[in-house]
Amino acid sequence: MNKKYDYVIVGAGLYGSTFANLAKKLNKKVLVIDKRSTIAGNIYTKEIDGINVHVYGAHIFHTSDKEVWDYVNSFVPFNNYINTVIANYKGKLYHLPFNMNTFHEMRGVNTKEEAQAIIEEQIKKENIKEITNLEEQALSLVGRDIYETLVKGYTEKQWGQKATELPSFIIKRLPLRWEYNNNYFNDTYQGIPIGGYTKLVRKMLDGIEVKLNYDFFEHKDEILNLGEKIIFTGAIDEYFNYKFGELDYRSLRFEVEKHNKEYYQNNAVINYTEYEVPYTRIIEHKYFEDQKTPTTIITKEYPDSYQKGKERYYPINNERNNALYLKYLEEAKKLNNVFFGGRLGKYKYFDMDDTILEAFKDVKELVK
Repeated sequence: MNKKYDYVIVGAGLYGSTFANLAKKLNKKVLVIDKRSTIAGNIYTKEIDGINVHVYGAHIFHTSDKEVWDYVNSFVPFNNYINTVIANYKGKLYHLPFNMNTFHEMRGVNTKEEAQAIIEEQIKKENIKEITNLEEQALSLVGRDIYETLVKGYTEKQWGQKATELPSFIIKRLPLRWEYNNNYFNDTYQGIPIGGYTKLVRKMLDGIEVKLNYDFFEHKDEILNLGEKIIFTGAIDEYFNYKFGELDYRSLRFEVEKHNKEYYQNNAVINYTEYEVPYTRIIEHKYFEDQKTPTTIITKEYPDSYQKGKERYYPINNERNNALYLKYLEEAKKLNNVFFGGRLGKYKYFDMDDTILEAFKDVKELVK
């Protein structure tokens, strides 16, 4: 590794791979490194028994931005998978997101007017004068039966705290659809790359030098001298050796199971919304690409606390962490050739389309 590069990109996830691809198109010499043995970061998919398994949790691409949609489809074609989620609460099934199917299953109502009247009556009965926590926020939006059945337990598992102890901003809104529509997303475009996300990222990195099993922190001085600019997509607090303290995250752990039958749960995603069930959802991967196999692979997804050594998934953007991040951001501005991108570098959760848009924006600003 004695070459000099215009850009060394630390992290072969979606942000880093998009940045690398766009920089190469602008005739820049690019190196991508990653401490993992695989490309694609948390959207990595692995074929098991003919099924493309989403190793780090389900990823469904959705966007209303045609430029982003055309960009990803320029590498591999996407199918027309539509995400329709079911919630399981104590053995009873409900459709998500909250729509007329949900209201009919829960209350037996058939019309928008009936559903709205019940929600308004429940909200009025709560008589919440001032919202001070997540529970009050949710009750003031959807009433008690939806909250206790479909929100409370799931949210408390996800964040590892009681809803009364969580800040209200986590649930700024809970969208209610007054129609029989089970499509989880409202975006114009939606689908899964045919052949999996690893295939997509491999195409994005075509012709770009990639070095895996290569930890930035073990080779920091060498890497900083390899590129005119370093694009760092790891954790910003770790880069600065936690000098101001650690940023908080929630983590996840996954249990993968093979079942010797064609289907396990007859849907791609089922959420388990009661607190007593320790996992938040079960994913049956073959549905994402309609793969026909005699066996099936499922993943149970468990929320987990974060400590060093675990994967960081969800930034906890409360007042304390946001203030801490701003301190690191000020340190980052002092660096001449290191720039921070992606979910961990910017301490913000991004959907996949937003990740690509961030890379678009940063390339315009940084690649001259």
